[in-house]
Amino acid sequence: MATGFGLDLPDYPWESLAPYAARARENANGMVDLSIGTPVDSTPEHIQAALCAAADAPGYPTTAGTPELRAAITDWFARRRNVPDLDPETTVLPTLGSKELVAWLPTLLGMTSGDVVAHPRIAYPTYDMGARIAGATALPIDAVELISGEPGEDTSAVRLLWLNSPGNPTGEVLSLETLAATVRWARANNVVVVSDECYAELAWEDGSGSTPDVPCLLDPRVSGGSLDNLLVAYSLSKQSNLAGYRSSFLAGDPVLIRSLTTSRKHAGMLVPKPVQEATRAALGDNTHVAEQKDRYAARRRSLKPALEAWGLRIDHSEAGLYLWASADEDCWVTIDRLADLGILAGPGIFYGAAGAQHVRFALTGSDERIGEAVSRLTRPTAS
Repeated sequence: MATGFGLDLPDYPWESLAPYAARARENANGMVDLSIGTPVDSTPEHIQAALCAAADAPGYPTTAGTPELRAAITDWFARRRNVPDLDPETTVLPTLGSKELVAWLPTLLGMTSGDVVAHPRIAYPTYDMGARIAGATALPIDAVELISGEPGEDTSAVRLLWLNSPGNPTGEVLSLETLAATVRWARANNVVVVSDECYAELAWEDGSGSTPDVPCLLDPRVSGGSLDNLLVAYSLSKQSNLAGYRSSFLAGDPVLIRSLTTSRKHAGMLVPKPVQEATRAALGDNTHVAEQKDRYAARRRSLKPALEAWGLRIDHSEAGLYLWASADEDCWVTIDRLADLGILAGPGIFYGAAGAQHVRFALTGSDERIGEAVSRLTRPTAS
């Protein structure tokens, strides 16, 4: 038996939910699974048609993507993210879903032992896994701590900083001022900043009841007009129901994009041509994005007050695909009580120690399943 091989990574955390899922399935009307944010609504027909039309693709696709796809990405940034004048030849790169990008980016950027990859204290766990895969050290720390000048942590070895706005799982949106200050800090310390912005089209409401602005890291008001050391990761899984297509891309610093393109050529990280065409069709149409947002908004309007009636407090959640909720108790206690109702949510501890008293509810249940959750949460005996 071979020994001494493989990466020393922890078990996949979602497996620990299995006994709660088994109990939730015992409910007479089935389990309502709101634990994972996987889309359930149909992929828009015009995107399916674009995929099918490109199905005759016998040759290898290019790593950098077709000129038409690169132009569609830069046009989308100008139209939807207030990022004009991106060069389609040098500043964008299609990827095989954003998760593989997050997991492999530290390695492809040359991070190794002694380097530090910083990420939010409550965060998508793949930021941490990407650092481990590279042999680097992950540092949970929020951007506001870094730019304060007194973070309480040694940040001298930080080489890569992940931002996530709107955040998963919290739904928190970083302000224009915070992003700009983070860019200034990073450039002063020669740190690459990568902003994961895949929930940017799903803004709901801030504390004043207004829809929050969701600025992009590459917005000139943030970047100062320079792309140096800045990258944005984006996925169409959420806004276009393309999780099964693995449709995503990276944009920013042309020096970094060139290096990553070369590395991905050597590694054979090629986005299939039919997926490239489907991505182009998705990026060129705003209507289906607005329609999907309306679906999530309706589910949110129904689920949020039901969770509050059940005794949960909703924190942040001003944007994104989730409701970040707390009963001020250990998250596993809340998960256990929800399983009694046949509802499965995501334990906040999966996203870092700072999330230990929260649970995450995805808005990706069907209308019927969301309605069933609301019914169970608001019954007189539910609490």
